[in-house]
Amino acid sequence: MISAVVFSQKKQPKIGLVLSGGGAKGFAHIGVLKEIEKAGIQIDYIGGTSMGAIVGGLYAAGYSATQIEKIVIDTDFYTLLQDKNFRKSESFFEKEHGEKHSLVLPINKGKIGLPQGVSKGQNVLRFLTELLSPVDSISDFSKLPIPFFCIATDVETGNQVKITNGSLPIALRASGSFPTLLNPIEVNGKLLIDGGIANNFPVDEMEKTGVDIIIGVDVQSKLFNKENIKSAIDVLSQISSYQMYKKNPEKIAKTDVYIHPDIYEYSVVSFDKSLEILSKGTQIAKKFTKTFDSIAKLQSIKRNPIDLVIRDKEIVVHKIEISGNENYTRAYVLGKLKLHEGDKINYKKLANKISYLSATDNFKMINFKIKKTTEGDIIILKIKENNVKASLRLGVHYDFVYKSGVLINLNQKNILSKNDAISLDLVIGDKPRFDLQYFVDNGFYYSYGFSSRYNSFQTNVKSKIPGINLIDLNYRDFTNRIYIQTTFDRKFAIGLGLEHQRLLSETETISTPSNEPFVFDDSDYFNMYSYLKLDTHDDKYYPKKGFFIAAKFKWYISSSDYNNDFRQFSQAKGRIGFAKAISKKTTFLFESEAGFTLGEVNSTTFDFLLGGYNQNFINNFIPFYGYDINALSEQSFLKSTFNFRFDVTENQFLHVIANYARVDSSVLEGGDLFDDTKSGYALGYSLNSILGPIDLKYSWSPDTNKTYWYFNLGFWF
Repeated sequence: MISAVVFSQKKQPKIGLVLSGGGAKGFAHIGVLKEIEKAGIQIDYIGGTSMGAIVGGLYAAGYSATQIEKIVIDTDFYTLLQDKNFRKSESFFEKEHGEKHSLVLPINKGKIGLPQGVSKGQNVLRFLTELLSPVDSISDFSKLPIPFFCIATDVETGNQVKITNGSLPIALRASGSFPTLLNPIEVNGKLLIDGGIANNFPVDEMEKTGVDIIIGVDVQSKLFNKENIKSAIDVLSQISSYQMYKKNPEKIAKTDVYIHPDIYEYSVVSFDKSLEILSKGTQIAKKFTKTFDSIAKLQSIKRNPIDLVIRDKEIVVHKIEISGNENYTRAYVLGKLKLHEGDKINYKKLANKISYLSATDNFKMINFKIKKTTEGDIIILKIKENNVKASLRLGVHYDFVYKSGVLINLNQKNILSKNDAISLDLVIGDKPRFDLQYFVDNGFYYSYGFSSRYNSFQTNVKSKIPGINLIDLNYRDFTNRIYIQTTFDRKFAIGLGLEHQRLLSETETISTPSNEPFVFDDSDYFNMYSYLKLDTHDDKYYPKKGFFIAAKFKWYISSSDYNNDFRQFSQAKGRIGFAKAISKKTTFLFESEAGFTLGEVNSTTFDFLLGGYNQNFINNFIPFYGYDINALSEQSFLKSTFNFRFDVTENQFLHVIANYARVDSSVLEGGDLFDDTKSGYALGYSLNSILGPIDLKYSWSPDTNKTYWYFNLGFWF
């Protein structure tokens, strides 16, 4: 329906533009805006809901339709909406002990619940805050270059909330909080969700502003037939649309120009069809060219062009103001941001730093801006802490050593002090085990922690006893540690600690006079250790770029000494590697590893044991393709692995692997470093699934002419 536009105005008419909600379908608004601009129409007031609010808010702030179009085309909305952060923004603690769960459930007041949405929406807020930096000093939306309002919904009452002041990025984030996609957001004491539920096409609110001509762009679709309701998003969209379509005819009647693009084939999440949807908006708007031209002729008085000043120049931080942090210290917040007074920064850099703080998952909202004062530029951070301090994380795993296991992880923050976190991994399955981590992260300052681990497995290993080829080894480890650590830029960590380690290594393959298992070692060890780690890989399991360094020195000071022959000794072990994409589909991964024993050790328990494929080996067990577990063992080793990975699809990979090692009592003493080099090769297929990596590899060694199959299902733990 298109109402007639009355042109016999005595004064210049004020033009109001109303943009409806519709998720990705709202990209059509941009195509219409381009045609409105082309005709020369000056918009005097803008109102919108959801995606209409976001497009309208950017336009009201001074962006042109062409600039908004470029923003949409250049943005990966799927990544933005899922709150995906680059791995580099994760804390070092999360890189070490996270990334092994398929499902995360919040625990609130002792009850396990479900997430409020796919995303907490911080990336969306950060994105909008950066874009709207030119108007961050304006809190009254009527003072924007074009006056503006948007609509949200009070989740408690279902009533509409018309937002006309405050933080524009937060207002747009609230208006676009589509249920299940984005968490609700609290504004002025009200918990708000998508405005489309209460008023998706706010023509009635625009009418109240007193404008003379209302142009309404409606990207709402029809109610779905039952055959087309195929997902949770479809169900929610259908439910939220009942009242919307019931009231729509009376709203359409209030418009002077009603524009309804033909976008029925698209959904609210058709973000991959942005160019097509933009084109649909342009196509329908061209049919209104004569109407637009007629309206433009009535506007003889034109305002000055909007001077949109993108704040990309660096400023020197004079002061940093933080509010809302109750359980996390100022040092913690600034340490995660890696931000100091006196630093040089601009909005884009600050927005990137905000992602580091968001990646901690300790804050449900982080609002920021740069305020200019006579004394200097001040960064203002307003944060709201996540009131859900605990979570339940679940994972599954299967391999040939540990067999099947279900991981139950309990994670609790702020349990004993500020900045702390406790994480307990319980593995239930063929080989029960646990890993407890308690860590206090003090940001710029030294952090400290405690850990306790119990691990056990049983497997056939090569025997060094004459007449026995393989033994059935039963291995148990119970280790407790206290340590201090400092990290740099979430990539690099150094630490120092004390360790108690109880080891049991026994077999029933070898008989004893009492028919008890033969014990290789059953002792308590008391150690000091230090470590250095660097991790810049962009993905833990299938990286395309980045470096990895892990070095550890351990000094075995004393022991309960089961065999009565203990002497102090030490061991050094290090691993270095990198990933490099050599083409769009091919990645080269290199890794070199070495271990050395310093001092006399009579027990074979502390030999470096090479063989097998597992990525969850503990202590001195080292994976080596082409050999079985413990097939190569001695007090020192050198190993290098070359892996060419081919991306069949985004989540499927083929591997061609070669590894080489030298294993000896002292690989650096005498002779050629490459003497008696052992080699192994593997071909493999991997699938990056929702359960974690699924790997199948076939390996062999020309040294022994033996072959092995390796299989893994799920995240490694």
